Amino acid sequence: MPTFILKSLGWLLAHAPEGLLRIAASGLGALIFICLRGRRRTILSNLDHAFPDRTSDWRAQIGREVCQRLVETAFLSLATPFLAEVRVRHILSASPELLQAFEAHRKDPAATLICSPHIAYWEAQTSMALVIPGEFPEFGIIYRPLDNAAADTWVRRSRERFGMRLLSRREGFGEALKIVRRKGLVGVLFDQNAGMQGALCTLFGRVCSTSELPGLMAEKFGARVYGIFPRRLGFWRIEIGANRIACGTDSPDVTIALNRWLEDLLTGDENLCASWLWMHDRWRHQDVPARRLRLESRRNLLAEDLAARGLPALPRRLRLSIRLPNWLGDVVMLVPLLRAIRASRPDAEVTVLGRAAFEPLLARFGVADRFRPLPPRGPGYFAHFLRLRHSFPDVHLLFTQSARADIEARLLGCRQRFGIVRPGKARPLLSHSYRVPDTFDEANHHQVRLWEDFLRHFGLEAPPDFRPAETRPVPPSGPIGLIPGSENLPAKRWPVEHWRRLIEALPKERFVVFGTENDRGIASAVAAGFGETRVVDLTGRTTLEAFAEKLSECRMLVSNDTGGMHLANALGVPIVGLFGPTNPLRTGPIFQRSQEATGVELLQPPGCPATGGGSLDALTPDSVAEVVQRQLAGC
Repeated sequence: MPTFILKSLGWLLAHAPEGLLRIAASGLGALIFICLRGRRRTILSNLDHAFPDRTSDWRAQIGREVCQRLVETAFLSLATPFLAEVRVRHILSASPELLQAFEAHRKDPAATLICSPHIAYWEAQTSMALVIPGEFPEFGIIYRPLDNAAADTWVRRSRERFGMRLLSRREGFGEALKIVRRKGLVGVLFDQNAGMQGALCTLFGRVCSTSELPGLMAEKFGARVYGIFPRRLGFWRIEIGANRIACGTDSPDVTIALNRWLEDLLTGDENLCASWLWMHDRWRHQDVPARRLRLESRRNLLAEDLAARGLPALPRRLRLSIRLPNWLGDVVMLVPLLRAIRASRPDAEVTVLGRAAFEPLLARFGVADRFRPLPPRGPGYFAHFLRLRHSFPDVHLLFTQSARADIEARLLGCRQRFGIVRPGKARPLLSHSYRVPDTFDEANHHQVRLWEDFLRHFGLEAPPDFRPAETRPVPPSGPIGLIPGSENLPAKRWPVEHWRRLIEALPKERFVVFGTENDRGIASAVAAGFGETRVVDLTGRTTLEAFAEKLSECRMLVSNDTGGMHLANALGVPIVGLFGPTNPLRTGPIFQRSQEATGVELLQPPGCPATGGGSLDALTPDSVAEVVQRQLAGC
């Protein structure tokens, strides 16, 4: 039945007036572009990645033309078996370059590969013998057979009626090799979505898995390599063009050269650009969730590709966005994994979304290419993310647990939204989730370990980088920093009188008190009566950037379990952390000054479990002062 329907439709198309077919193709193409939203987004996303400097109007125009030409191609493919030879000759013509290529082959026969990309009207190339004067050489085309045997037989016979031979990829590959050995021509489709069997190289700066079949055949037989393409001159008017590919005969050379040729072809010719099948995701191999955060295929030709292009590093064309946590400490603890992501996907342009105050901090750590501040809460909050849909992110990683952030991700329009799902929780707006195993004991594992497991589940290879952002020596005459406040839990605060006794126990030291505007009352009580020569109170008077600068000037920091403690640790400042109700195994500092010394001492009240739960009132100032003096002696 499917074959009967195809034949009937093909007969009708072959006998319909071209004017009517032109109107139908234009209308159906517009309908596809308007109504198939997923396909439209794929087209516009691909064009935006490949041509970021062109306008959105230009990309939309090319997208509409792509859909129209796809319909035209389908019409012609179905109609060709029923078209008279004279009409096919009227539809098809040969470019001077194609004629020269065949004339050169007649004069000097040699094994020749004719490589075809996915450009509209591709099947018209099977009728090429009609427009090549003189005796047509032996020419076989390797093709992918249809699953329906009857339909495949009909398609093959109809395409072979003008002298071509269609050779199934399943059964005819051996015959293709014989044709090459006989110095004939073999047509090969080269694809940028060859899966794990392909070779990693770039197209328009984006990493793709390219089929190596042309390269392997060229290397084995020393074959000449041509690129061939149909150029649309009008409705059902096609000129077959060809270019000799300038490359060596080894497989990597040929594979890379073909991609570069295609890239130059589409960049330099708007007509051909509108004929390439942009609605197919040629970079899809790197979308596979299980290996999303690494570059992997059977072969890796990226180094050779970069050398051929004269580039020092991969262009950052994968658009990877990351939703940061909302708390400073969590953002700082995420830095080692942000470094790992950049190492694992060196082709990624990393955009982070977070509170505006975090922007200078992320710039200091150098872990992102772009920072997008979250908008103010209010009626227009979610509309902001709808507008960002036109940035076409490829993948979005969420390090939050809030429904609000999940809604943000969905509104961004990103197909791949990754997050962590804990037992008993539901996050339906994620497209891919890492479910925390029931056996994972969060109380006895650091938060970073869970994040790492999450990222490794989706392919991360590089290890977290726990080096501080700065490795300069500890200032020998700097003050001791103090953070007596805490934003989210009053029980995390060491008592004011304990802070004052600590200052009294270290009479030769200078101190700087840090905190937010909400900590002013506590800080004032701690600093009262000591004088600014001994205790400088900067609470509520610094931006996050200035806070980081002042922390870097400290010899040491004594702090409750706060974001500021984690920031000091990330900046390489020695710290003494005071933990009572909270769990240092899960949220303790993670950056190491060196393999030998961390510069970190964490103190808990006597009898407190390792996982926290004790009262900071029981942690005596004398015991803290003793640790501070020992740390200072080692600085």
